[in-house]
Amino acid sequence: MSFVIVLAALAFLMFAAYRGHSVILFAPIAALGAVLLTDPSLVAPMFTGLFMAKMVGFLKLYFPVFMLGAVFGKLIELSGFSKSIVAATIGLLGRGRAMLSIVLVCALLTYGGVSLFVVVFAVYPFAAELFRQSDIPKRLIPGTIALGAFTFTMDSLPGTPQIQNIIPTSFFGTTAWAAPWLGTLGGVFILVVGMSYLEWRRRKAARAGEGYGENLVNEPAPFQGGKLANPVIAVLPLVLVGVTNKVFTDMIPRLYGESTSFAPAVVGKAEPVVQQVSRVAGIWAVEGALLVGILCVLAFAWRPVKQRFADGSKAAVGGALLASMNTASEYGFGAVIAALPGFRVVADALHAIPNPLVNEAVTVTALAGVTGSASGGMSIALGAMADTFVANAHAAGIPLEVFHRVAAMASGGMDTLPHNGAVITLLAVTGLTHRQSYKDIFAITVIKTLAVFVVIALYYLTGLV
Repeated sequence: MSFVIVLAALAFLMFAAYRGHSVILFAPIAALGAVLLTDPSLVAPMFTGLFMAKMVGFLKLYFPVFMLGAVFGKLIELSGFSKSIVAATIGLLGRGRAMLSIVLVCALLTYGGVSLFVVVFAVYPFAAELFRQSDIPKRLIPGTIALGAFTFTMDSLPGTPQIQNIIPTSFFGTTAWAAPWLGTLGGVFILVVGMSYLEWRRRKAARAGEGYGENLVNEPAPFQGGKLANPVIAVLPLVLVGVTNKVFTDMIPRLYGESTSFAPAVVGKAEPVVQQVSRVAGIWAVEGALLVGILCVLAFAWRPVKQRFADGSKAAVGGALLASMNTASEYGFGAVIAALPGFRVVADALHAIPNPLVNEAVTVTALAGVTGSASGGMSIALGAMADTFVANAHAAGIPLEVFHRVAAMASGGMDTLPHNGAVITLLAVTGLTHRQSYKDIFAITVIKTLAVFVVIALYYLTGLV
């Protein structure tokens, strides 16, 4: 019965999200409904002590990233930089390769260490402009951004700094460059098959006479600054965000060490505030990089930006509030579901799969799907079963690097179900609904999940690592 309760809560939240209802409202309803059916006495303690604690904890860490990312994306839009980049891209690759252009820009940013959520805010303005000029349906933008930001550069390509590729290192004693051949081949598979699917969808829409669309929501404001910036200047803020993110990531731990503390300047005794720098260095780096990007845009495009900065920044902050609250509610939902007995039933049932790599892949992707979080599902799976996976690896003679790559790639498989925070953020930013665009996101999800098993098959067939 506990297993059915967990599945029912998950199905209810996915249904609510797909129907366009607010996840901020329905995530706690779904989570606490499951608690009510499991143990009514725990509803209030779970809500305050777990759901709200996790939700607020997420906002404490990540709201500045959402806000700065939204402001950065808005300035890219208001400055005309997005239109300049689009014009240069069309001239270089042609209108027929608009989708590939967006995928590659997303890939460069995520592989450079820029947060997936930031990429959504930063890329959307010129994705919309490029799709509009190429007369490609706007509803295909989320699937295109998902392929570029949520797949091969998130956890497949060796060395990617995204958290999904970092988590396994502490469990398997590996590095971010684990299994480079398998990761690269898996990434190529995802890119080729994913682009084939998106291009098929584009051609199908073109044959039906479907254009960009009308009466759309959250459309970027038209540029009103006269002459467009040089494309090199326009792309400079994006490059700076990626480069300075890497620089700050390396520099911050050296400046602060493992932790830092300070005593608040208040009357009377006050406990020192201790900050574990190792836990927030990556977040500080992204925030610093976004500030550099914002200052760069203002330095080169102050004149076209200043007239609309007040209204534009208000809209950006409003969008960041909605996106971060959506994702934080999902985070709280996942935490509550993971604390229920039914979740343990799911985890224990996955132990029965005999093949060690398939066992790991199915376990990680299933738990990521239930929690709606790639990093959350993988953390739970590896936290509970890493010792078993290591023992299986030694018994079967499989390098731990392979287990690292399979776990990382599997985490980004079925995590992108309708209730996933990144999916909801992507749809909110683009002004589209699940009904309009989730079909393409799900297709990319299936391709990404299939790639995990392609990598496992490649390992067994060739022995490549």
